[in-house]
Amino acid sequence: MPVVATSVFLLLAAGVYLLLQKSWLRVVIGLGLISHAMHLILLSSGRPGGLAPVLLTGAGIEGVTDPLPQAFVLTAIVIAMAMTIYLFAAMAALARRGKRMDVEPVPDGDEDRETEPDQPGLEDNEGSGS
Repeated sequence: MPVVATSVFLLLAAGVYLLLQKSWLRVVIGLGLISHAMHLILLSSGRPGGLAPVLLTGAGIEGVTDPLPQAFVLTAIVIAMAMTIYLFAAMAALARRGKRMDVEPVPDGDEDRETEPDQPGLEDNEGSGS
C-alpha cells in the first residue's frame, strides 16, 4: 500500500506542476497525470486487504474484493482518454490557425475597448420585429 500512496502523490505532484505551466501541451499532460492518480486511488479503494475476486465452489464471499471500483476505473479511463483526445484536437486546430500555444491571462473587464461586432449588419436589424 505505501507504493500506491507514493505513486499517487508523485502523479498528483507532477500533474499539478504541469497544470501550472504556460504551455497547453503541458497542461493537457498534467490533466492526464492527475486523472491517472485518481484511477489509482479508485483501484486501491476496491481492495483494502481483500482476497482476489475469484470465487471457487464452496468459498465464502466475505473478504473478497469489490469489483465495482474496477468498473468505475474502466469507465473513467475511457472518459479521460476521450477528453485528452478532444483537447489534443483542439490544440491541433489552434496550431493550424496560427494561434499561440501558450496560456495567456484573461484581460480585465475594466478596460475601455472599442469592440466591433463579429458579423456586420446584425445591429441594423433592431426593428425587424422577431
